[in-house]
Amino acid sequence: MHFPIAFLFGATLLYFVAAFIDNQSLTWAALWMLLLGAIGAAVSSATGLYANEGVMVAPSVRDALLNHHKQLMIGVTALTVILTVWALAARPMPRRARWAFLAALAAICLLIARGADYGGRMVYDYNAGGDACGQPIDFSK
Repeated sequence: MHFPIAFLFGATLLYFVAAFIDNQSLTWAALWMLLLGAIGAAVSSATGLYANEGVMVAPSVRDALLNHHKQLMIGVTALTVILTVWALAARPMPRRARWAFLAALAAICLLIARGADYGGRMVYDYNAGGDACGQPIDFSK
């Protein structure tokens, strides 16, 4: 799902801007975006895990792409939930270890980008979840 990606990238951007210009309104908006991103990531992970076995890809594609995509996105979800709980406890943004919080948000964005690359390659290179061409298509670099 794409909404969690947009919310988490948006939250990261707003938190960074708010940290530099010390704007409470932006910080609260970032918290809401982080919360919505965490909820969306949890729903996306749950539906992805539910659909995992039904994804029609060759075993080589499953090993090379799907499993890595799954692990990265579960990690993103876990880290997002941890950061969301931290931000809610220190509303709207942690004061202590603020730069660690911001670095973790940036790390989430990098993990999302890598995981989305795996997902996009499955869909567009190997027809995962579609019927545009016959299955299975074996993995090739």
